[in-house]
Amino acid sequence: MSAEATNPGAPSRRRGRPRIDLRRLGRVALLGPVSRDRLPDAIGHVAEAHRAHHPDADLSILRRAYVLAETSHRGQMRKSGEPYITHPLAVTLILAELGAETTTLTAALLHDTVEDTDVTLDQVRTGFGEEVCFLVDGVTKLEKVDYGAAAEPETFRKMLVSTGNDVRVMSIKLADRLHNMRTLGVMRPEKQERIAKVTRDVLIPLAERLGVQALKTELEDLSFAILHPDEYEHTRALIAADAAAGDPLGVIAENVRTVLREADITAEVLIRPRHFVSVHRAGLKRGELRGTDFGRLLVLVGEDADCYGVLGELHTCFTPVISEFKDFIASPKFNLYQSLHTAVVGPEGEVAEVLIRTHQMHKVAEAGVVALGNPYAQTESAEPAVEGERADPTRPGWLSRLLEWQESTPDPDTFWTSLRADLAEDREITVFRADGGTLGLPAGASCVDAGYAQYGDVAHACIGARVNGRLATLSTVLSDGDTVQLLLAHDSGSGPSPDWLDHARTPAARIAITGWLAAHADDEPPTAAGHPSDPRTAPQGAATTGPGPTAPALPGPVRRGAENAVVDLPDTTVRLAGCCTPVPPDAVTGFVVRGGVVTVHREACPAVGRMQVRGRDPVPVRWLTTGDCRVTLVAESFGRPGLLADLTEAIATAGVAVVSATVEPPTEQRVRHTYTLQLPDAAELPGLMRVMREVPGVYDVSRAQHPATA
Repeated sequence: MSAEATNPGAPSRRRGRPRIDLRRLGRVALLGPVSRDRLPDAIGHVAEAHRAHHPDADLSILRRAYVLAETSHRGQMRKSGEPYITHPLAVTLILAELGAETTTLTAALLHDTVEDTDVTLDQVRTGFGEEVCFLVDGVTKLEKVDYGAAAEPETFRKMLVSTGNDVRVMSIKLADRLHNMRTLGVMRPEKQERIAKVTRDVLIPLAERLGVQALKTELEDLSFAILHPDEYEHTRALIAADAAAGDPLGVIAENVRTVLREADITAEVLIRPRHFVSVHRAGLKRGELRGTDFGRLLVLVGEDADCYGVLGELHTCFTPVISEFKDFIASPKFNLYQSLHTAVVGPEGEVAEVLIRTHQMHKVAEAGVVALGNPYAQTESAEPAVEGERADPTRPGWLSRLLEWQESTPDPDTFWTSLRADLAEDREITVFRADGGTLGLPAGASCVDAGYAQYGDVAHACIGARVNGRLATLSTVLSDGDTVQLLLAHDSGSGPSPDWLDHARTPAARIAITGWLAAHADDEPPTAAGHPSDPRTAPQGAATTGPGPTAPALPGPVRRGAENAVVDLPDTTVRLAGCCTPVPPDAVTGFVVRGGVVTVHREACPAVGRMQVRGRDPVPVRWLTTGDCRVTLVAESFGRPGLLADLTEAIATAGVAVVSATVEPPTEQRVRHTYTLQLPDAAELPGLMRVMREVPGVYDVSRAQHPATA
């Protein structure tokens, strides 16, 4: 986990907060041996930060860990010219400031010894115990010489599996990445960008899910500076200009203090500056920023009840913005976060956002799972864990789901892609099972996702569902708090349709569906009652094409629009492939599958090449008429207010009906809109896509592509 030199252009860790001088720390680290009873000066800052959270901590193990780390790394230098020992020291200091307990700090000091020196895991186990050994092993990279290009995804897979047993593994990894991101400046620009992208796509979402906001926000700013230098510089200039323009939040904060003092509520009222990415997002959301948009008020109290007392006083003495109120105390976020959110109008009409929480909530909001200390100290009286597993009360539902589906993805590329997709979901919902259990799912999940989350591969036999007691299709999108009961077919021959992929948001569901479809590529199409599309039988004798083998007619599901895709085979059932959703006037080709059904693909579909490699002969097909058709389009855009309304208006003006529309959560200020549309004439599709691209903010419109399984 080597790191790089200080990047002078990177944002500071906390505005106005001094950073430890690593060059001075490096000199101190090399001053030579110390007496057996004295703590080395180099870890004095670590000891001070650690004792602030754990006054009675035994520091002797930290001394021994430092001595081993310094000795083993002696002579190694970072690319910045600093002694390598400054890196594990900095990682340990980050965790100490967050309140990590002694075992975590010990492992942090040793986290690179096994990877970069001659120290072995057995030596770590013998000298520091099984838990420290487990943590060090969890963050140790796999060698490229053994894994090649798969080393990075397989290293993350290994870390995630270890995190499933002990969340402290990922705490150390996050602190390690933070220090490396702080000191990335001497790396080549392309390597900086690669590391920043992985940080953005994987590490930052993991920090968010583990609730470690102090690390997450700084990682966001550092990645932002590298990946979007122009936007970063613009944001930096806005923050600098605001700092010189006055302090409107200070006036409101003083008014809040007066109100709470008169109400006899003991509270600490602080101004909490927004970090760079937060300011950038606020600018995209609100357009022109006002002085109060550059920070928030933070009110800290002693007890939960005081939070609601503060809320009542604020809503009584100020004009509240009701739409901004959220109660994350009664309903905590999935990452342990608790606070009351509200906004009030100040004396000059400016709006100030206010966060209200207890001191303990604030500690957890900043440090997340790190603030929970040793997760196993709480389980000494619990039932013993299964041999080889470790019971972890901090293991959240999203992590359990991730660990389950990763077992089904031996291919590193598929795992890496699925991991990024899973972590791109920024909100989680809880739905209740009919048997009384619960399922944690990403926002936008459907009954398809619930089926695979509850039943695994058994969900291939799903034919429908009951949502809140009412019959529903498998495509039904679930809301937080819904009760869902999956209905299973007794016919073992039923299976998922390619259309299910349109409604699957979770990697577990998509991987299972894709695997089943690949294994049954030559079978006749499934006829499960839960098929989310509208099956119809193609009319006979609709058109003619070139010669081909004859086959008996068999009824089967045909995607809407197939009455215009046809072959010159008497009484043949035709269906449109779900992987590429062909519509007129696409160039198409067909393949006969088991049962005599002809599946029609776009000629550019990847499945066509795979069919031909397997020796499958294509069947000439052609469109009979352009006619009406249903098609799914994906619009890629930059987020801005009113975008959804403008896109919908453009579609409606073109005379096209919207069957369904979904908007994915923004990622890096970019938004993806997916529309299923009914066109009166397929020939109008190119014109419609051109009209959609002309909507301000939209930079691409494309046909939906689903994983091909043939």
